[in-house]
Amino acid sequence: MSKGRILVIDDEDIVRMSCSRTLSPEGYEVKLVKNGFDGFALLEEEPFDLVLTDLKMPEIDGIEILRRIKEKWPAVEVIIITGYQTVDTAVKSIKLGAFDYLEKPFTPDGLLSSVAKAFTHRKKT
Repeated sequence: MSKGRILVIDDEDIVRMSCSRTLSPEGYEVKLVKNGFDGFALLEEEPFDLVLTDLKMPEIDGIEILRRIKEKWPAVEVIIITGYQTVDTAVKSIKLGAFDYLEKPFTPDGLLSSVAKAFTHRKKT
């Protein structure tokens, strides 16, 4: 049985695969897409508990992805992952409803910890 469904939105293949390799063996069902538009299409088709999204991507960035997810699917938790961390962006993402903000490169333990906390928070609400 799956611990939960996670959608990873990142334009970098290595990040998507790293997330999958870390989360799948822990019992999470993980789907991978390389942009926000593919992510929105998948969210329309399937339920997800958590979205991990990159901040800086072409066409649509992580802040806009977060904003749209929280408008349309408010129960879905969102964790922003980025290699371009600034205090301003972190504060903005949390104010918009992100559960957490992970800086690249993140460790497998750091990712698992953040995801576990998001699922615990989701069960409480």
